[in-house]
Amino acid sequence: MEDMLFYDRLQFAFTITFHYIFPQLTMGLSLIIVFYKGLYLRKKLEKYNDAAKFFMKIFAINFTMGVITGIPMEFQFGTNWAKFSELTGGIIGQTLAMEGMFSFFLESSFLALFIFGEKLMGQKLHFLTGFLVFLGSWASGWFILATNAWMQHPVGYEILENGVFVLTNFSELFTNPWLLPAFLHNQVASVVTSSFVVAGIGAFYILSGKNVEYGKLFLKTGVIFGLVSSMLIAFPTGDLNAKNVAKYQPAAFAAMEGIFETEHAGAEIVLIGQPNMVEKRLDNKIAVPNILSFLTYQEWDRQIPGMDQFKEEELPDNIPALYYSYHIMVGLGTIFMGVMSLAVFLLWRKKLYVSRKLLWAILFLVPFPYIANITGWYVAELGRQPYLVYGLLKTSEGISPTVSSGNTLFTLLGFVGLYLILGVLFLLLVGKTIYQGPKHQTH
Repeated sequence: MEDMLFYDRLQFAFTITFHYIFPQLTMGLSLIIVFYKGLYLRKKLEKYNDAAKFFMKIFAINFTMGVITGIPMEFQFGTNWAKFSELTGGIIGQTLAMEGMFSFFLESSFLALFIFGEKLMGQKLHFLTGFLVFLGSWASGWFILATNAWMQHPVGYEILENGVFVLTNFSELFTNPWLLPAFLHNQVASVVTSSFVVAGIGAFYILSGKNVEYGKLFLKTGVIFGLVSSMLIAFPTGDLNAKNVAKYQPAAFAAMEGIFETEHAGAEIVLIGQPNMVEKRLDNKIAVPNILSFLTYQEWDRQIPGMDQFKEEELPDNIPALYYSYHIMVGLGTIFMGVMSLAVFLLWRKKLYVSRKLLWAILFLVPFPYIANITGWYVAELGRQPYLVYGLLKTSEGISPTVSSGNTLFTLLGFVGLYLILGVLFLLLVGKTIYQGPKHQTH
């Protein structure tokens, strides 16, 4: 049984990690595409229209890969997690169906119109199709996060005698106090990723001496969007999320902050330290006293429960992974703010385009928002453990009893091979698009 649970979780972790490489770019990039198209309508400069169409090509490649890699996750609800689907399908099926019926079709339909219908529709309708693609991609995130928010903080439900969850209040799914902070944090994080991609492509063009005019435009857009989103990811969205975890999942909050023992005179914030699970402490710790209590409750001496206040079985089952995921996310976010602040300062001083070291740094940093986003999701999912539905349904109770660990391992190896091929194909297609550049198109 433990092997079955391990391989079921490993397979879902692998497939969803690979899948989320793609939508985190499309959600943020759709906003930048709308921004460029809006600038074109206002200023009538062709470079803005070229930029919008260029990034929509990259959007389309990501969107296609997202669809391909998202389908296996849906099937896993019926194969590896059949008991979870049987017990909670009446609730999570609502939001997942709405995501497919409303958001996906809205996004995919108007994506085709944006790519192929510019001459037929005219520029204002073309802008509208781009805006609807943006709306569809963000609505998709809303419905998916409504599902996850219910798993993190279940509301509006009733449990029948047979253990099945039924929905008693539909509106509570979308007024869940967990949902809005998680949605805003996730969407702003996707803008961080897209900002670094746009800025990175701009830096590449400038450094290579190719498409330099577009390179300067992309770099300027990327660093401005990147600075604003990097700030918003910390406050207020990250702050609101952390406060939600402290309020609704205090054991997870203690684990991700590395609080093994309750501090009675205010909790310190740990900058560096390694969890020692044998001796229940942090090794080589560097911390600042009382700061965590102030950030969480605006009270210097407020007590925050440590892991010693909870039963062993109620604690997250992989505390080191949760702790490191959280600190990697926060550490990278801090770096992003620093780099983008410097870039915007040099942009203001008119020195950014000739600062080759910073351009190389921006280009080098392109993969790291992906890492920060994925570790952020790990924090949310590892923190919820050992539950699928927090406080109500254990993860061990949601797996399919008839699917053996050998079957799951076999299909996992198949996914690894298939996704390796898809990953190479994706890099080739995006690389070719970037190499061709945002060529001016006659109308």
